[in-house]
Amino acid sequence: MVKIRVRYLGKYRTQCLHEESGSTIETDAPKDIGGEGALFSPTDLLATGLGSCMLTSMGLAAQKLGIELKDATADVEKIMSAAPPRKISKLIVRIRCPHLVDALVREKLEKAALQCPVHASLHPDVKQEIDFIWGI
Repeated sequence: MVKIRVRYLGKYRTQCLHEESGSTIETDAPKDIGGEGALFSPTDLLATGLGSCMLTSMGLAAQKLGIELKDATADVEKIMSAAPPRKISKLIVRIRCPHLVDALVREKLEKAALQCPVHASLHPDVKQEIDFIWGI
């Protein structure tokens, strides 16, 4: 079990403490709702978590397959709903892997990404557009 302590700092900012490691991050509300937009917003962290989790899951699968996935990237675009309630309506993820791998390995790595815990935890109403680009 992981414990995270979140403290409200005022002016729409929070400080988040990962108790096990002591690592901290701060969040800020986006400009369109009155924040400064100077830091990741809470919904930015969710989108970031998806990209990070997908790459981590692919990395675990790659290690089991004996291949290197270093320098793979995930670009994530977060789209908020236009109508209330305010929520993430769509996430677009572009995963780029500089390595060319055969079709069977590619299928296993893509499956690992699509089965990552964050992806599995997202509400079905959040539309997702996920692309994998190999050999770039």
